[in-house]
Amino acid sequence: MPKTSAPQTESNDKKPLTTRPKEGKAKLLEELKNETLVCHKCPLGETRTNLVFGAGNPMASLMFVGEAPGRDEDLQGEPFVGRAGQLLTKIIEAIDMKRSDVYIANILKCRPPGNRNPLTDEIALCIPVLTKQIDIIKPKVLCAMGTFAAQTLLNTKEPIGFLRGKFHDYKGIPTMATFHPAYLLRNPGEKAKVWEDMKKIRDLLKELNNK
Repeated sequence: MPKTSAPQTESNDKKPLTTRPKEGKAKLLEELKNETLVCHKCPLGETRTNLVFGAGNPMASLMFVGEAPGRDEDLQGEPFVGRAGQLLTKIIEAIDMKRSDVYIANILKCRPPGNRNPLTDEIALCIPVLTKQIDIIKPKVLCAMGTFAAQTLLNTKEPIGFLRGKFHDYKGIPTMATFHPAYLLRNPGEKAKVWEDMKKIRDLLKELNNK
């Protein structure tokens, strides 16, 4: 009588395949965060209260990139938690998404003293971390908020007013440049322009998701 092998069964401790990509990305992001925690390549690593690595859904189809942490972010270790962050939440919800659907990060991971603008050498030292975040998450669309985020990702010196309103390319990812929420708090009359930018992002995501 021929021998029969026992049927192959998955062990109970194996998780469904559908959960593995998210867990894999989350693990890679956590490893990158731990590496960044010990970074002291520039003086900002000495003056920060907390590293502000990034937060959100590792499987996000939309990723927002800002410039640098502010006071509230430095204290809490999370991006966009102050007034600008509250406005960003409203912007995200206006395109029928939640903060938990997207991923949010900054060009710099440490707060510049006095909320000054990022310096060229600081950006050069910190941008590899953001590049790795984007490579891990692989969003379908990027949104660069503010002058420094837009100019850094798009490798240009063009002003944000010229860059916004249309999609650009970052390593094959459609990238929309728009005004930073902090700028909108100072210039509420510009909110309509950001709304136009967000509608273009919403429409493109719908198109990409239907392919």
